[in-house]
Amino acid sequence: MPGWQDFHEKHKNQDFEILSVSVDVQGAEVVKPYAQNKSYTTVIDLENEMANYFGFKVVPNGIFIDKNGIIRLIKQRFYVTDPEHLNAIEKLINGNEETVVLDDENLVPVNDVGHLEKQLSETKFKLALQYANNGKKEEALKELDEALLLDTDNFLIRKQRWYIRYPEKFSPTIDMEWQQEQLAKEKAQEATLYDSNSCAPEGCHLPTK
Repeated sequence: MPGWQDFHEKHKNQDFEILSVSVDVQGAEVVKPYAQNKSYTTVIDLENEMANYFGFKVVPNGIFIDKNGIIRLIKQRFYVTDPEHLNAIEKLINGNEETVVLDDENLVPVNDVGHLEKQLSETKFKLALQYANNGKKEEALKELDEALLLDTDNFLIRKQRWYIRYPEKFSPTIDMEWQQEQLAKEKAQEATLYDSNSCAPEGCHLPTK
């Protein structure tokens, strides 16, 4: 299946470059197997700064920036396997379009997260990073669980929880089928969180298994 490596090789002589940004609380070692032997650069966003800035809650995402630093395309769930997505990038590379807008209507969050909740969720994500870097797995998971409870539509937080709890699902290959099944399972469990029998006086708890 064609990937970003093939796309980059095809267009790199047209003054086109790819910068891959990975969000991983576990750092560079987790990313290295996926970044090796690529003709483009991969960097790590340890604190989820990019997602917070653009409001991304899912992955993967695509941003096309021209020579003058102007964003000409921005798309959540941007897939190299989607012909429409690649065609949009090629139009920009070839100068056939100045700006391309792809439909993101289906990505409107179910939950309207308030500013305070969003800030607290971001803070807990960063705290989880510090715990993870210091080998404190359970403390990191506690902060990620609470961050997700504040922003349940945020797949980036959810995925970091999975990285820590189920490392075997991400190495040596990423089990995408498992992710879909796990997401459906967790969403079904979370749907009952605010039932009277699901929350104790101290609050509600997200499923971990």
